[in-house]
Amino acid sequence: PPIATAQMTPQPSPASAPSVVSEATELLRYYPDVDTPRSWRVLHVINGEHFAGAERVQDLLGLRLPDHGFDVGFVALKAGRFGDVRESINTPLAEVSMASRWDLRSVRFVTRMLRDGDYHLLHAHTPRSALIASLASRATGVPMVYHVHSPTSRDSTHRIRNWVNDRVERFAIRSAAKLITVSPTLTEHMHSVGVASERMQCVLNGVPAIAGAQPRCQPTDAWTVGMVALFRPRKGAEVLIESLAALRARGHNLRLRMIGSFESEAYEQQLIGLARRLEVLDAIDWTGFTNDVASELAKIDLLALPSLFGEGLPMVVLEAMAAALPVVATHCEGVSQAVLDGKTGRLVEPGSVGGMAAAIEEIVTGAYDYEQLSHAALNRHAEAFSDDTMARQVAEAYRDVLGGEAPA
Repeated sequence: PPIATAQMTPQPSPASAPSVVSEATELLRYYPDVDTPRSWRVLHVINGEHFAGAERVQDLLGLRLPDHGFDVGFVALKAGRFGDVRESINTPLAEVSMASRWDLRSVRFVTRMLRDGDYHLLHAHTPRSALIASLASRATGVPMVYHVHSPTSRDSTHRIRNWVNDRVERFAIRSAAKLITVSPTLTEHMHSVGVASERMQCVLNGVPAIAGAQPRCQPTDAWTVGMVALFRPRKGAEVLIESLAALRARGHNLRLRMIGSFESEAYEQQLIGLARRLEVLDAIDWTGFTNDVASELAKIDLLALPSLFGEGLPMVVLEAMAAALPVVATHCEGVSQAVLDGKTGRLVEPGSVGGMAAAIEEIVTGAYDYEQLSHAALNRHAEAFSDDTMARQVAEAYRDVLGGEAPA
């Protein structure tokens, strides 16, 4: 269906919340072409501060949902990297500035966006955005869908933060019309906290195919193992660094390419200090954040994801498969939905330096055929994890909530 033209109309901030909406914020409205049928409109409420796996999903939905009958708008609760690096640049984006996670004045702004933009559906993606969206939903009667990207109760190493976010999420989703989970393990998790099965739909994450991607040939000399992440304690980078030290001590010519930004400067110094103590700092390339993950994947021979816990269905694993890269990852929640042990890569137990090192060594030494793993990874992405399939199934979930045909 045709995509409605998006126009930007500057509006004053809500009178009662002058500090919530930045001066640069513009309220974005849709004005459909009168000669074309109208589409359903969905407003995605997102955090916006970072750009990691969940934000990649949001960006791809902004690009692909119009192909399935839904025009998309974004409202980010914090200005940040999402607005700077997203590919969905034709999708309207408004940014507000919540002073804290308990700053509820932005509810009025989201409520006004729903009414002025004539949106039919809200889609929230995090406990923070679910809280704001649920209150706006109750104020307007616009139904809300909630996307479960990871298990909130074990999303970080901060127990109190996890507990608070879990309780906020449970409160907010009481009024959700439907929950979308990204893996069967997350469906089971949400069922365990009391969400009825009929309220949920599992939609596996998906990423675009990479043009010209072909199965890889086994390296003949040095190997480069890559990790792509927003580096924070639950991602387990320490395990990978220790594995590198063990493998190099056994004579393997390996380097690490660490792709992504750090959650904090303190954690950055912690990882660098570990690499220095293990005498492998010179064997690690720290690239920083990139929004061109495909180019970085072309520079590595193997992807490693040593997550300790808290994964839904990691986008970087799917992107690696689209790039025909074998993956060594931990048997961590939804990861095993994508990585088939012994066929597209290897799965090891979380936190096991010995297991991670052994799995990498098996591939490097030819115990597993590298080219067969590469071919299988590329095929598995094409069969199960395309971005269009993800968007189509999300659109089906929307129609279950809204019912009927697009508005006339």
